[in-house]
Amino acid sequence: MGRYRPDDESEDPFPMSRTLSPHWLTCACLAGVMFVPMTGWAQTEGGETDAVDLSTVTVSGQAATKTQTPIVETPQSVSRVDRDEMDERDTRTLREAAQYTPGVYTNQVGASNRYDYLVMRGFSDGSLSNTYLDGLKVMGDTNGYSSMVIDPYFLESVEIVKGPASVLYGRSSPGGLVALTSKQPQFETHRQLRFSVGNNSQRSAAFDLTGPLDDERRAAYRVVGLASGADTQFDTVEEERYAIAPSVTWDVTDDTTLSFMAYLQKDPEGGYHSGVPYEGAVESHNGRKISNNFFDGEDDYDKFERTQRMFGYSLEHRFNDAWTARQKVRYLNADVDLDQVTQGAEYLYDSAGNLIGQNVWVDGDSNELKRYYYGAQESLEAWTIDNQVEANLDGGFIDHTLLVGVDYQTRQNDIVYTSGVFPNINPFDPQYGADPVGAIATASDERHELTQTGVYLQDQMAFDRWRLTLGGRYDWVNIENTDYLKDSEDKLDDTQFSGRAGVLYMFDNGVAPYMSYNTAFTPTSFVDAEGDVLEPMEGEQWETGLKYQPPETEDRYSLSLFRITQENVATKEQPTDPYRSIGEIESQGLELEARKQLTEGLRLQAAYSYTDIRYTKSEDPDEEGSHAIYAPRHQASLWSHYAFQSEALAGLDAGLGVRYYADIQADRANTEQVPDYTLVDAMLGYDLGQMGMSGMQVQLNVGNLLDKEYVASCNSLQYCYFGAERNVRASLTYDF
Repeated sequence: MGRYRPDDESEDPFPMSRTLSPHWLTCACLAGVMFVPMTGWAQTEGGETDAVDLSTVTVSGQAATKTQTPIVETPQSVSRVDRDEMDERDTRTLREAAQYTPGVYTNQVGASNRYDYLVMRGFSDGSLSNTYLDGLKVMGDTNGYSSMVIDPYFLESVEIVKGPASVLYGRSSPGGLVALTSKQPQFETHRQLRFSVGNNSQRSAAFDLTGPLDDERRAAYRVVGLASGADTQFDTVEEERYAIAPSVTWDVTDDTTLSFMAYLQKDPEGGYHSGVPYEGAVESHNGRKISNNFFDGEDDYDKFERTQRMFGYSLEHRFNDAWTARQKVRYLNADVDLDQVTQGAEYLYDSAGNLIGQNVWVDGDSNELKRYYYGAQESLEAWTIDNQVEANLDGGFIDHTLLVGVDYQTRQNDIVYTSGVFPNINPFDPQYGADPVGAIATASDERHELTQTGVYLQDQMAFDRWRLTLGGRYDWVNIENTDYLKDSEDKLDDTQFSGRAGVLYMFDNGVAPYMSYNTAFTPTSFVDAEGDVLEPMEGEQWETGLKYQPPETEDRYSLSLFRITQENVATKEQPTDPYRSIGEIESQGLELEARKQLTEGLRLQAAYSYTDIRYTKSEDPDEEGSHAIYAPRHQASLWSHYAFQSEALAGLDAGLGVRYYADIQADRANTEQVPDYTLVDAMLGYDLGQMGMSGMQVQLNVGNLLDKEYVASCNSLQYCYFGAERNVRASLTYDF
């Protein structure tokens, strides 16, 4: 229960044609106004407007196709966050990097930074397992505590592909995937030092060093490192991290490149990860509300320590201008050690020992909460391999980019879980220093194993202004759970075919309408009450949309409409409950994104998402038709950045952002909702080079500028998660 596994994606059959309130039509118009084609302009002293001279920048990505393809020519919704944007907003987590991206909800567990929860298009089942690093899946075990995180300081960019991607990657959430590109060795020398401090005792130091290794510049290195620590808003709970990533690139010949990488990260303190009841957090309980600083655990029994190690290489050989072969390999091992005391439901039993109900508060109306202890020791090992051959063929009338590949994943996680009971706690007047009531016992001793082998084929065809993408993949998946306490095994052997078809047309003016169909499957090691592995979840998506990049500008606009269905959905009511398959879930919605350079100094980024996700079939009649938790129906954001152009203010820049979340269900029965909330972020920076200190930059970033107290989301009426309070950070960066 200390770890809330992404369990369900409740959905609602909310028709796309249903009329939105005038309030939300206004919000949509504010985002949509950015889609009006405008040439960049600047105001002259005489009041005339002159076009800003911006050359067209083609933004490409690899995540959606595994080939270098312009995003505007990709028949699927793709968003990208570059290094400059992450630096501008001083992102400390992957969730912060994605929080201005449409279709991505980053507040699943509120202020907790232990994991990077990214709910895409309403699907929370993949919020922990949809991350890829340099083209290979970041392996973890979502049926345990071993989910990995990559610190964003080590990244060059983040690509977010919305919708199914199984055709190239195998098992994945129908909501999409997040592709991370790490900082790569450069053949030009560059060094960076960065120091930051902030409220809640935040402190960090980081470095980034890169350059050639030889005079001929055939080999280059990069070493990136970071040390950080902070208190949290939850009493005595802390966060701490140390990470380093060395890498080397070697051009063995003019046509062959070999790269080696390592990523080593240790989190001695993993921060807070628990929740409080809806009645007490959102509504008052006995006339009182719980503080957003409340800690339901015990300092002597609170530990989350994670060590993750990754080693890998990539090899690329270009046979000629048309044919290229690649191999990527990565090994990962990780250890997790957990101790946690957390509040939970009071279970009620009859005289025969049968469960007959539960109370959120002890005795139903007291001021005390039940508490339980959970411990875990996990050791995970994983290998990922991807072999590809790419061919760029000029067919005369039709040009082809062919991709053929074979990939392999294997993961083994050994786990031991312990549990116990702790004395109750009064969240309005918490007293600490308690010990367990009775003994702490071993609850589970298991091994979770998963193996996937897949072969895939993709053809990207270009003829005149048409772009047609076809792809297919076949997977063999084996899952095996061994329970040493029960001396039992449960296995699942499955095969899956995944497909994709997409078409797009490029107009001369930069407009590109598209339509696509994609499928997904998601096998897991989740088990039901009998210990049997659940059947893989299967999904499909229809998507249509419009992309637009006006000629001679850096501006980008996109609009997408989608409908996703998923069967065999794995869910559970409480974090400690067994999983169950509940039928079918459907998500449909609309997403808008715009990036506009209004003047030479002013840049705007706007996004709006409408996500209607609900259960369309369920074994529980009360769940059928209900909306999903962790899924705002409406989500809007606006980020603006201005670099001052006048001589007096040269070197000064400022940013201001607003994020809005509305219509979030608090429980699967849809009896309560999380109140809507609006958050404001800001930044202010200054280039000290204007004062003769070349290469030095100071910056102030404030998250939740107005220090709004809010509940971010709820897993149930027992577990709601407070949002992050105001966060202030000042940083000094030196590039040389």
